[in-house]
Amino acid sequence: MSRVSTYLNFNRSTEKAFDFYRSVFGSEFSAPIQRMGDVPSGPNQPPMADADKNLVMHVELAILGGHVIMGTDAPESMGFSLVQGNNVFINLEPDTRAETDKLFRALSVGGKVDMPLQEMFWGGYFGSLVDQFGIRWMFNCNSKT
Repeated sequence: MSRVSTYLNFNRSTEKAFDFYRSVFGSEFSAPIQRMGDVPSGPNQPPMADADKNLVMHVELAILGGHVIMGTDAPESMGFSLVQGNNVFINLEPDTRAETDKLFRALSVGGKVDMPLQEMFWGGYFGSLVDQFGIRWMFNCNSKT
């Protein structure tokens, strides 16, 4: 089933922020927190510093009315440069890859593709872009069709 969520990026404080949000909304994480050290290493990835291995790769929390917030740590040691305004994404999870491709193409017109849609290690079809109005969008389709 399609859904929309809000994705939040933090500089080494995701777990603290999400523990706070969990206490405010009285809900629980949808799955255990995934850590950066859980990411499989690959030939195109630089070695990860030990200090970064316990950082949050992904966390998900339902808040109100079925809306979900998700988050990750995005530290400078991994090439990120966070400033207020580039740390929030609208995350779309369409039901099909065809719908994902259609929405991605449409939203990228006049904008900038940060990561083209591609297969990811978690099994998703993922990509991200900034639209022509400066709004950041992420796409994650878990369907193989």
